[in-house]
Amino acid sequence: MPMPPLVGHWDARRRLSRAFRTGRLSQVLVLTGPGGVGKQRLGIWLAQLVLCTETGDDPCGRCPGCRAVQGLVHPDLHWFVPIPRPKASDREKQVEEAAEALAQAMEERRAVGLYPPPEPMAIHGLASVRLLQRSAVLTPVLSSRKVFLIGDADRLVPQEASQEAANALLKLLEEPPADSVFVLTTVDARRLLPTIRSRAVPLRLGRLSDEEVAEVLRGGLKPPLPDEALRERVALAGGSVGAALALDDEINAAYDAARELLESVLAGRAGMPARMERALRQTPWAARGEFTAMLDALADTLSEAARAALGETPRRPLPEALRNRRDAAALVRAIERVAGAREAAAGNVNPQILLATLGEELAEVL
Repeated sequence: MPMPPLVGHWDARRRLSRAFRTGRLSQVLVLTGPGGVGKQRLGIWLAQLVLCTETGDDPCGRCPGCRAVQGLVHPDLHWFVPIPRPKASDREKQVEEAAEALAQAMEERRAVGLYPPPEPMAIHGLASVRLLQRSAVLTPVLSSRKVFLIGDADRLVPQEASQEAANALLKLLEEPPADSVFVLTTVDARRLLPTIRSRAVPLRLGRLSDEEVAEVLRGGLKPPLPDEALRERVALAGGSVGAALALDDEINAAYDAARELLESVLAGRAGMPARMERALRQTPWAARGEFTAMLDALADTLSEAARAALGETPRRPLPEALRNRRDAAALVRAIERVAGAREAAAGNVNPQILLATLGEELAEVL
């Protein structure tokens, strides 16, 4: 099935269209914003604009180029997503394995339209970057340009023994081919190498409205949700289609773990044994996946508590221990501590130590 239509982000679309039509579109863009708000989907829209044979402010949606992009079959659109590390030891076979994994990922996205976040251990490894480099030097097939969309580009650095993949991409971005546009997406540009950020023009996307999230879900979920279930899911999504799609047992487990940690923090000294026990239960090698999902849920829960402290209605139920907190500044400081832990989790920090330290920091600021 084709990808659902792009919803929202009208200002970003106008800015990109104006830059492209006036010849001022940067060859290297970084789209940032909360997870699941449509950064990669906007990248596909931009690919349609660049590869469209018409000259309007928006992709026409009718020409062969637009239809091929919409169906994810345009030979001049190269969409790179995080994939498992290749198992082969030979360099050429690694590249072949990466190409096969990416082709399979695109086939899955063509089949389902909406797609989940990448697997916790998936990366943009050196094999993927080598494949990208080889594609970049080729002549466009149908258009005069090529578009490279690198989703979750912060996965260039995590899981690698060094920054070799990110540095290899940097060499390409320093002098990109004249016929190519590179679009990188990430929740936070600070997760990219500073040298990559310095080569790119950033564009930040905000959260979608509830109506926009509902529109995407109505068009993309098979089978469709009943109206009441759809309203509940949209209300909990907080402006993120990705969050709406992930509202299942895994995401509920992340929020349960976040609530457990917060309760132990707010219990003061009496909660210290529970904090230490929670840290020790964290497997020392799993710094991503469930662990980072818990950190994201923790940050979101604190953010909703801050909204409540400022007199706004929280978008999801708060743990009882946070319902009457009125010190918004303390909650913001707590969010900053979680953000620091989330960034550290992208490196080689032992998650047991990270979680124990975060618990103590939260106890101090809250």
